[in-house]
Amino acid sequence: MPILLFLIDTSASMNQRTDLGTSYLDIAKGAVELFLKLRARDPASRGDRYMLVTYDEPPYCIKAGWKENHATFMSELKNLQASGLTTLGQALRSSFDLLNLNRLISGIDNYGQVKKTLREKSIFFRTVYFNYHHRWKQVNKYC
Repeated sequence: MPILLFLIDTSASMNQRTDLGTSYLDIAKGAVELFLKLRARDPASRGDRYMLVTYDEPPYCIKAGWKENHATFMSELKNLQASGLTTLGQALRSSFDLLNLNRLISGIDNYGQVKKTLREKSIFFRTVYFNYHHRWKQVNKYC
């Protein structure tokens, strides 16, 4: 049962509009929705679990956890609002901490023991409007 984690940039910069008038956040939401619709066509996706994480401070960054159903995930995705600052480093750290927590709970990783064979995949998606120089400074600050 793979976990698909979607990290969505909900900073105020995502309120910017394209030439067509669509906000960057709406484009990111649409990309996630389209991916999930296409993924649902694959019979192997029946065991998929989804996580929705934003750039908010922990624990408020978790909008839908891996135990939530698909309807809750989609509802939270549609309700996302762009506001606040970009905290890319913290958001990445929170996302990977959540994935590691799931691996510990599921028994894939055991502290002080040999790693068990990979029974569960984790897939990480990050959808953002990316201003390279500004974001790179923030990544270096947290890494």
